[in-house]
Amino acid sequence: MSDPVATDAHVDDATRAALAGLVAKQEIYEVVLRYCRAVDRLDFDALRDCYHPDAIDHHTAFDGNRDEYVAWVQGPLGKLAGTQHTVSNHLVELDLDRQLAWSETYCQAYHWTEPGGEARLNFTSGSRYVDRFERRNGVWRIAERWSVREWTRLVPEELRVEKEGPGPSPVRGRGDVAYLR
Repeated sequence: MSDPVATDAHVDDATRAALAGLVAKQEIYEVVLRYCRAVDRLDFDALRDCYHPDAIDHHTAFDGNRDEYVAWVQGPLGKLAGTQHTVSNHLVELDLDRQLAWSETYCQAYHWTEPGGEARLNFTSGSRYVDRFERRNGVWRIAERWSVREWTRLVPEELRVEKEGPGPSPVRGRGDVAYLR
């Protein structure tokens, strides 16, 4: 399907460029959101897909390539009953001529264990994802990521509450309702 904006003779070059920038920013934002979902759902294929094959990740307690990161993160996540990554401020600077972008995304990540689990693993942290994105073969993905942890707070066991009743429950995997279509 052709792009109607790219072929419409009534759309000037400035408008065409502005729309291309907005589309690129949305595509990059969606990579960041897919990353959060992949981590929270333990969907490691989807996590890997957020990065270019030769990408580098500089994470808390980790520094290496995409595949090393995906293998490494399974260990810490496997000790938890769940995580929830939420993003707020998201700034993207584009260089569309070179198919590059720089993104800074603020994130709060909640981590918890089963009741009675290791207390230090019940925490919330505030981080920033500082990413260099590249568009290759028409697809934006992370080429390099710096996960900068700004703060961490432990969550005492006594602040936890049990589920209040029936309703959808989270699944750490592709069986979660987020994957229903």
